[in-house]
Amino acid sequence: MLHLVTNRKLIPDGDIFRVVEESVNAGIDSIILREKDLTYHDLYEMAKEIKLIADKKNIPLIINGNLDVARDLKCHGFHTGFNRIKNKLPTFDGIIGISIHSVEEAIQAQNLGADYIIAGHIFATDCKKGLKPKGIEFIRKLKQNIQIPVICIGGINENNIRIVYECGSNGVAVMSSIMKSNNIYNTIKKILR
Repeated sequence: MLHLVTNRKLIPDGDIFRVVEESVNAGIDSIILREKDLTYHDLYEMAKEIKLIADKKNIPLIINGNLDVARDLKCHGFHTGFNRIKNKLPTFDGIIGISIHSVEEAIQAQNLGADYIIAGHIFATDCKKGLKPKGIEFIRKLKQNIQIPVICIGGINENNIRIVYECGSNGVAVMSSIMKSNNIYNTIKKILR
């Protein structure tokens, strides 16, 4: 499973709709719209357009960080950081995912009823400059402790994706290499291969 995580600021021409359309056509499994700096109105308008693109190919759209947009557009999922939940998941008619950075957070997220977790960052990445990556051992520890799907993020590309799956990951989330790509179709096909 390849999940696209958006960051419009990384796109060379700034056209997030083009990137999403090309990614959908190349075979991604879901879109996690992560544009946390946008107001409700701006995110809603962007998400509405992206949902039209995604719906054409039955690709789930997951909204990161804005529950109201996720609810109002009846999106497939809502995603948030572990530090934003307070011992209780929000009420949402769809799947809920949580970003975690430790085994303890993963166990707690599962116990609260999360449908999946995003674990990272696995490898060094420009998005987390100066922060030590968790490494592949982290994936193994997570898989020993929780039953819900583990999606890995952080520096994942065609050269290291195989080992991520060999360690038990249920999927990967990719941002930078797709957002910055000059040939999104080829980039995604290489990752999927």
